[in-house]
Amino acid sequence: MRALIFGATGMVGQGVLRESLLAADVEQVTVVGRTPVEATDRKLQSLVVPDLARLGGLEAQLQGFDACFFCLGVSSSGLDEAHYSRLTYDLTLAVAEVLARLNPQMTFVYVSGAGTDSTEKGKSMWARVKGRTENALLRLPFKAVYLFRPGVIQPLNGARSKTTAYRWTYWVMGPLLPVLRKLFPKYVLSTVSVGQAMLNVVRHGAASTVLETPDIQAAALRGQ
Repeated sequence: MRALIFGATGMVGQGVLRESLLAADVEQVTVVGRTPVEATDRKLQSLVVPDLARLGGLEAQLQGFDACFFCLGVSSSGLDEAHYSRLTYDLTLAVAEVLARLNPQMTFVYVSGAGTDSTEKGKSMWARVKGRTENALLRLPFKAVYLFRPGVIQPLNGARSKTTAYRWTYWVMGPLLPVLRKLFPKYVLSTVSVGQAMLNVVRHGAASTVLETPDIQAAALRGQ
């Protein structure tokens, strides 16, 4: 498997990057982002791109991939719908449309969020925008598209969120998360299980295009 990762410096992206580098069947991992990642590995390549919405000059380097793990995302806090849409819908589709044209046999995995609104008509702004993004991705001519909607995620192996508010939340909840994972294993994920699930839907597919937390947990365990 040859995999692209967008958002590899974020918490979820760090998780799938680690699992991809550890996987024996992953021969190459290329991370695309505005800043380089700290990880080093013989399988790892890095493309630093100042403007991710403009990939035209990189098309030769973005061909021949089996999977894309799209982990880019921003908090909607303090943003109006137009601004949040530019950073979420517009950016995601700008990348995905290029990749679908260059890699029609690619499996595209998009990290959305629990509570995403597929109807695009609900009261929650972020949920509507995420739902619109998911629906647009499903219309692109990829081999397969999977939409991950994780809720609570325990960061492991040094993974950490880039969002200050989220880091504070994880710092406060940190001691509780291992306990919650034991008590509610279907409903509390880890960066390891999310990364493993992403790789497994590329390997084996999934029963549904939308994976809520229990589905992600089940996908992580597939093949073990």
